[in-house]
Amino acid sequence: MADDAQGWLLLIHQIPPKPHYLRVKIGRRLQALGAVAIKNSVYALPASDEAREDLNWVRREIVSGGGDGSLVEARFIEGLNDEQVREMFRAARDADYFPVTEELRALSRRFLRHGPQPAERRAELEPRLVKLGSRLAEIARLDFFGARGRETAVGLHGDLTARLDRPQTKPGKPQSAPRGATWVTRTGIHVDRMACAWLIRRFIDPDARLQFVPVKSYRHKKGELRFDMFDGEFTHEGDLCSFEVLLRNFAVTDGALRVLAEIIHDIDLKDEKYGRPEKAGFEAMINGIAMAHPRDEARLARASAVLDDLYELFKRKRRS
Repeated sequence: MADDAQGWLLLIHQIPPKPHYLRVKIGRRLQALGAVAIKNSVYALPASDEAREDLNWVRREIVSGGGDGSLVEARFIEGLNDEQVREMFRAARDADYFPVTEELRALSRRFLRHGPQPAERRAELEPRLVKLGSRLAEIARLDFFGARGRETAVGLHGDLTARLDRPQTKPGKPQSAPRGATWVTRTGIHVDRMACAWLIRRFIDPDARLQFVPVKSYRHKKGELRFDMFDGEFTHEGDLCSFEVLLRNFAVTDGALRVLAEIIHDIDLKDEKYGRPEKAGFEAMINGIAMAHPRDEARLARASAVLDDLYELFKRKRRS
Protein backbone atom coordinates (compact mmCIF):
# COMPACT_ATOMS: atom_id res chain seq x y z
CA MET A 1 0.00 0.00 0.00
CA ALA A 2 1.04 3.61 -0.43
CA ASP A 3 1.58 4.12 3.31
CA ASP A 4 3.58 0.94 4.10
CA ALA A 5 6.81 1.59 6.02
CA GLN A 6 9.71 2.08 3.64
CA GLY A 7 13.36 1.44 4.42
CA TRP A 8 15.82 4.08 3.24
CA LEU A 9 19.56 4.49 2.95
CA LEU A 10 20.85 7.99 3.68
CA LEU A 11 24.29 9.25 2.68
CA ILE A 12 25.22 12.12 5.01
CA HIS A 13 28.37 13.82 3.84
CA GLN A 14 30.61 16.88 3.86
CA ILE A 15 32.80 17.76 0.89
CA PRO A 16 35.77 20.14 1.30
CA PRO A 17 35.67 23.38 -0.73
CA LYS A 18 38.74 22.28 -2.70
CA PRO A 19 39.34 20.66 -5.07
CA HIS A 20 36.28 22.12 -6.82
CA TYR A 21 35.85 19.18 -9.15
CA LEU A 22 35.15 16.78 -6.26
CA ARG A 23 31.73 18.28 -5.48
CA VAL A 24 30.75 18.13 -9.17
CA LYS A 25 32.04 14.57 -9.47
CA ILE A 26 30.12 13.35 -6.40
CA GLY A 27 26.97 15.13 -7.57
CA ARG A 28 27.16 13.30 -10.88
CA ARG A 29 27.76 9.97 -9.15
CA LEU A 30 24.65 10.43 -6.99
CA GLN A 31 22.57 11.58 -9.94
CA ALA A 32 23.61 8.47 -11.89
CA LEU A 33 22.37 6.33 -9.00
CA GLY A 34 18.99 8.09 -8.94
CA ALA A 35 19.53 9.43 -5.41
CA VAL A 36 17.62 12.52 -4.29
CA ALA A 37 18.65 15.23 -1.85
CA ILE A 38 16.23 15.39 1.07
CA LYS A 39 18.36 17.96 2.93
CA ASN A 40 21.63 19.75 2.24
CA SER A 41 24.29 17.05 1.92
CA VAL A 42 21.80 14.25 2.75
CA TYR A 43 20.94 11.94 -0.14
CA ALA A 44 18.47 9.06 -0.09
CA LEU A 45 17.89 5.81 -1.95
CA PRO A 46 15.39 3.03 -1.26
CA ALA A 47 17.14 0.42 0.88
CA SER A 48 18.60 -2.50 -1.04
CA ASP A 49 21.88 -4.40 -1.17
CA GLU A 50 22.75 -2.78 -4.49
CA ALA A 51 22.03 0.73 -3.16
CA ARG A 52 24.12 0.04 -0.04
CA GLU A 53 27.09 -1.00 -2.15
CA ASP A 54 26.71 1.95 -4.54
CA LEU A 55 26.47 4.54 -1.78
CA ASN A 56 29.40 3.00 0.10
CA TRP A 57 31.55 3.50 -3.00
CA VAL A 58 30.47 7.15 -3.16
CA ARG A 59 31.19 7.59 0.56
CA ARG A 60 34.69 6.14 0.15
CA GLU A 61 35.33 8.48 -2.76
CA ILE A 62 34.28 11.44 -0.61
CA VAL A 63 36.53 10.35 2.26
CA SER A 64 39.50 9.72 -0.04
CA GLY A 65 39.03 13.26 -1.37
CA GLY A 66 39.38 14.76 2.11
CA GLY A 67 35.69 14.85 3.02
CA ASP A 68 33.55 12.98 5.50
CA GLY A 69 30.58 10.67 5.04
CA SER A 70 28.28 8.28 6.85
CA LEU A 71 25.83 5.76 5.47
CA VAL A 72 22.69 5.35 7.57
CA GLU A 73 19.76 2.97 7.30
CA ALA A 74 16.68 4.89 8.41
CA ARG A 75 12.89 5.16 8.60
CA PHE A 76 11.01 8.43 8.62
CA ILE A 77 8.92 8.86 11.78
CA GLU A 78 8.30 12.61 12.15
CA GLY A 79 8.57 15.47 9.64
CA LEU A 80 8.95 13.93 6.19
CA ASN A 81 6.95 10.76 5.63
CA ASP A 82 7.63 7.91 3.22
CA GLU A 83 5.11 9.07 0.62
CA GLN A 84 6.59 12.58 0.55
CA VAL A 85 10.04 11.10 -0.07
CA ARG A 86 8.63 8.88 -2.81
CA GLU A 87 7.15 12.01 -4.40
CA MET A 88 10.66 13.53 -4.40
CA PHE A 89 11.86 10.56 -6.42
CA ARG A 90 8.89 10.80 -8.79
CA ALA A 91 9.50 14.52 -9.30
CA ALA A 92 13.18 13.90 -10.05
CA ARG A 93 12.33 11.27 -12.65
CA ASP A 94 9.56 13.42 -14.15
CA ALA A 95 12.20 16.10 -14.72
CA ASP A 96 14.25 13.47 -16.60
CA TYR A 97 11.30 12.25 -18.67
CA PHE A 98 10.17 15.75 -19.64
CA PRO A 99 12.85 16.61 -22.27
CA VAL A 100 12.49 13.15 -23.81
CA THR A 101 8.73 13.65 -24.05
CA GLU A 102 9.15 17.07 -25.64
CA GLU A 103 11.56 15.71 -28.24
CA LEU A 104 9.17 12.86 -29.04
CA ARG A 105 6.31 15.32 -29.50
CA ALA A 106 8.46 17.42 -31.80
CA LEU A 107 9.36 14.34 -33.84
CA SER A 108 5.72 13.38 -34.10
CA ARG A 109 4.76 16.82 -35.39
CA ARG A 110 7.63 16.93 -37.85
CA PHE A 111 7.63 13.44 -39.31
CA LEU A 112 4.24 11.86 -38.95
CA ARG A 113 1.61 14.57 -39.25
CA HIS A 114 1.08 13.93 -42.95
CA GLY A 115 1.07 10.13 -43.00
CA PRO A 116 3.75 7.94 -44.62
CA GLN A 117 7.18 9.53 -44.85
CA PRO A 118 9.83 9.46 -47.56
CA ALA A 119 12.70 7.03 -47.06
CA GLU A 120 15.21 9.76 -46.17
CA ARG A 121 13.03 11.03 -43.32
CA ARG A 122 12.53 7.52 -42.00
CA ALA A 123 16.29 7.02 -42.07
CA GLU A 124 16.68 10.12 -39.93
CA LEU A 125 13.85 9.22 -37.55
CA GLU A 126 14.81 5.63 -36.77
CA PRO A 127 18.21 6.29 -35.11
CA ARG A 128 16.69 9.11 -33.07
CA LEU A 129 13.99 6.76 -31.82
CA VAL A 130 16.62 4.19 -30.88
CA LYS A 131 18.57 6.84 -28.97
CA LEU A 132 15.47 8.11 -27.17
CA GLY A 133 14.45 4.54 -26.37
CA SER A 134 17.83 3.96 -24.74
CA ARG A 135 17.45 7.16 -22.74
CA LEU A 136 13.99 6.07 -21.58
CA ALA A 137 15.44 2.74 -20.45
CA GLU A 138 18.12 4.57 -18.45
CA ILE A 139 15.55 6.75 -16.70
CA ALA A 140 13.18 3.82 -16.07
CA ARG A 141 16.01 1.93 -14.35
CA LEU A 142 16.07 4.72 -11.74
CA ASP A 143 12.30 5.18 -11.63
CA PHE A 144 11.80 3.41 -8.31
CA PHE A 145 8.24 4.59 -7.61
CA GLY A 146 6.55 5.04 -10.98
CA ALA A 147 6.86 8.69 -11.98
CA ARG A 148 3.82 10.08 -13.76
CA GLY A 149 5.84 11.17 -16.81
CA ARG A 150 6.89 7.62 -17.68
CA GLU A 151 3.63 6.52 -19.28
CA THR A 152 3.46 9.64 -21.46
CA ALA A 153 7.03 9.24 -22.72
CA VAL A 154 6.77 5.48 -23.30
CA GLY A 155 3.39 5.90 -25.00
CA LEU A 156 4.71 8.51 -27.41
CA HIS A 157 7.80 6.44 -28.19
CA GLY A 158 5.75 3.30 -28.79
CA ASP A 159 3.26 5.14 -30.98
CA LEU A 160 5.99 6.72 -33.11
CA THR A 161 7.72 3.37 -33.55
CA ALA A 162 4.49 1.61 -34.49
CA ARG A 163 3.44 4.31 -36.93
CA LEU A 164 6.88 4.27 -38.52
CA ASP A 165 6.58 0.52 -39.13
CA ARG A 166 2.86 0.56 -39.98
CA PRO A 167 2.04 4.12 -41.08
CA GLN A 168 -1.49 3.33 -42.23
CA THR A 169 -2.65 1.07 -39.39
CA LYS A 170 -6.24 1.79 -38.36
CA PRO A 171 -7.66 1.38 -34.85
CA GLY A 172 -9.09 -2.06 -34.11
CA LYS A 173 -12.68 -2.89 -33.20
CA PRO A 174 -13.95 -1.67 -29.82
CA GLN A 175 -13.44 -4.20 -27.04
CA SER A 176 -16.30 -5.74 -25.12
CA ALA A 177 -16.52 -4.66 -21.51
CA PRO A 178 -15.27 -7.27 -18.99
CA ARG A 179 -17.24 -8.29 -15.92
CA GLY A 180 -15.65 -8.67 -12.51
CA ALA A 181 -12.08 -8.51 -13.82
CA THR A 182 -9.04 -7.71 -11.71
CA TRP A 183 -7.74 -4.29 -12.73
CA VAL A 184 -4.22 -3.37 -11.63
CA THR A 185 -2.38 -0.06 -11.50
CA ARG A 186 0.55 1.54 -9.69
CA THR A 187 0.40 2.76 -6.11
CA GLY A 188 0.41 6.49 -5.41
CA ILE A 189 -2.50 7.11 -7.77
CA HIS A 190 -2.84 10.58 -9.25
CA VAL A 191 -5.14 12.21 -11.76
CA ASP A 192 -5.08 9.71 -14.65
CA ARG A 193 -5.14 6.60 -12.46
CA MET A 194 -7.81 8.09 -10.17
CA ALA A 195 -9.99 8.92 -13.17
CA CYS A 196 -9.38 5.55 -14.88
CA ALA A 197 -10.33 3.61 -11.74
CA TRP A 198 -13.51 5.68 -11.42
CA LEU A 199 -14.34 5.19 -15.11
CA ILE A 200 -13.79 1.43 -14.89
CA ARG A 201 -16.03 1.00 -11.86
CA ARG A 202 -18.79 3.30 -13.03
CA PHE A 203 -18.96 2.74 -16.79
CA ILE A 204 -16.87 -0.24 -17.92
CA ASP A 205 -16.80 -2.97 -15.26
CA PRO A 206 -19.03 -2.21 -12.22
CA ASP A 207 -17.87 -5.42 -10.51
CA ALA A 208 -14.18 -4.61 -11.04
CA ARG A 209 -11.65 -5.66 -8.41
CA LEU A 210 -9.02 -2.91 -8.18
CA GLN A 211 -5.46 -3.51 -7.01
CA PHE A 212 -2.79 -0.88 -6.38
CA VAL A 213 0.66 -2.44 -6.64
CA PRO A 214 4.28 -1.31 -6.17
CA VAL A 215 6.06 -1.07 -9.52
CA LYS A 216 9.24 -2.95 -8.62
CA SER A 217 7.73 -5.99 -6.87
CA TYR A 218 4.61 -6.48 -9.02
CA ARG A 219 4.48 -9.56 -11.25
CA HIS A 220 1.68 -9.73 -13.79
CA LYS A 221 -0.76 -12.63 -13.44
CA LYS A 222 -2.78 -14.10 -16.28
CA GLY A 223 -6.16 -12.44 -16.61
CA GLU A 224 -5.23 -9.20 -14.83
CA LEU A 225 -5.88 -5.99 -16.75
CA ARG A 226 -3.26 -3.31 -16.16
CA PHE A 227 -4.04 0.37 -16.64
CA ASP A 228 -1.80 3.43 -16.65
CA MET A 229 1.33 1.41 -16.04
CA PHE A 230 4.27 0.26 -18.14
CA ASP A 231 3.42 -2.67 -20.45
CA GLY A 232 -0.23 -2.36 -19.41
CA GLU A 233 -3.17 -3.37 -21.57
CA PHE A 234 -4.65 0.12 -21.21
CA THR A 235 -2.02 2.82 -20.89
CA HIS A 236 -0.77 5.90 -22.72
CA GLU A 237 -0.75 5.54 -26.50
CA GLY A 238 0.88 8.31 -28.46
CA ASP A 239 -0.59 11.57 -27.22
CA LEU A 240 -3.52 9.92 -25.43
CA CYS A 241 -3.66 9.56 -21.66
CA SER A 242 -4.89 6.26 -20.23
CA PHE A 243 -8.39 7.67 -19.56
CA GLU A 244 -8.70 8.54 -23.26
CA VAL A 245 -7.43 5.09 -24.26
CA LEU A 246 -10.11 3.41 -22.13
CA LEU A 247 -12.83 5.61 -23.68
CA ARG A 248 -11.64 4.75 -27.17
CA ASN A 249 -11.06 1.02 -26.65
CA PHE A 250 -14.45 0.43 -25.04
CA ALA A 251 -16.25 2.84 -27.42
CA VAL A 252 -17.55 5.02 -24.58
CA THR A 253 -18.96 8.07 -26.39
CA ASP A 254 -20.66 9.95 -23.55
CA GLY A 255 -20.13 13.68 -24.21
CA ALA A 256 -19.73 14.55 -20.53
CA LEU A 257 -16.93 11.98 -20.24
CA ARG A 258 -15.29 13.54 -23.28
CA VAL A 259 -15.13 16.86 -21.43
CA LEU A 260 -13.61 15.13 -18.40
CA ALA A 261 -11.11 13.41 -20.69
CA GLU A 262 -9.94 16.78 -22.04
CA ILE A 263 -9.35 18.12 -18.53
CA ILE A 264 -7.54 14.96 -17.43
CA HIS A 265 -5.44 14.97 -20.62
CA ASP A 266 -4.17 18.51 -20.05
CA ILE A 267 -3.32 17.86 -16.39
CA ASP A 268 -1.63 14.52 -17.00
CA LEU A 269 0.25 15.31 -20.21
CA LYS A 270 0.90 18.98 -19.37
CA ASP A 271 0.49 20.02 -22.99
CA GLU A 272 -2.53 22.40 -22.78
CA LYS A 273 -4.03 20.72 -25.84
CA TYR A 274 -7.62 21.53 -24.91
CA GLY A 275 -7.26 24.55 -22.62
CA ARG A 276 -10.35 23.73 -20.55
CA PRO A 277 -11.10 26.53 -18.04
CA GLU A 278 -11.98 23.95 -15.37
CA LYS A 279 -8.47 22.49 -15.42
CA ALA A 280 -6.87 24.64 -12.71
CA GLY A 281 -9.58 24.06 -10.11
CA PHE A 282 -9.75 20.30 -10.76
CA GLU A 283 -5.97 19.99 -10.65
CA ALA A 284 -5.87 21.79 -7.29
CA MET A 285 -8.47 19.37 -5.86
CA ILE A 286 -6.56 16.34 -7.15
CA ASN A 287 -3.28 17.61 -5.69
CA GLY A 288 -5.02 18.25 -2.38
CA ILE A 289 -6.45 14.73 -2.33
CA ALA A 290 -3.00 13.23 -3.03
CA MET A 291 -1.36 15.30 -0.27
CA ALA A 292 -4.02 14.62 2.34
CA HIS A 293 -4.52 10.89 1.74
CA PRO A 294 -1.51 8.54 1.43
CA ARG A 295 -3.69 5.42 1.00
CA ASP A 296 -4.83 4.73 -2.56
CA GLU A 297 -8.30 3.57 -1.54
CA ALA A 298 -8.90 6.85 0.29
CA ARG A 299 -7.62 8.85 -2.68
CA LEU A 300 -9.94 6.99 -5.02
CA ALA A 301 -12.96 7.48 -2.77
CA ARG A 302 -12.39 11.23 -2.57
CA ALA A 303 -11.60 11.60 -6.27
CA SER A 304 -14.63 9.50 -7.25
CA ALA A 305 -16.96 11.83 -5.36
CA VAL A 306 -15.49 14.83 -7.21
CA LEU A 307 -15.68 13.05 -10.58
CA ASP A 308 -19.29 12.00 -9.93
CA ASP A 309 -20.26 15.61 -9.33
CA LEU A 310 -18.31 16.98 -12.30
CA TYR A 311 -19.80 14.33 -14.56
CA GLU A 312 -23.34 15.37 -13.54
CA LEU A 313 -22.44 19.03 -14.11
CA PHE A 314 -21.14 18.44 -17.66
CA LYS A 315 -24.01 16.07 -18.44
CA ARG A 316 -26.62 18.69 -17.52
CA LYS A 317 -24.74 21.45 -19.32
CA ARG A 318 -24.87 19.46 -22.51
CA ARG A 319 -28.62 19.00 -22.15
CA SER A 320 -29.31 22.71 -21.60
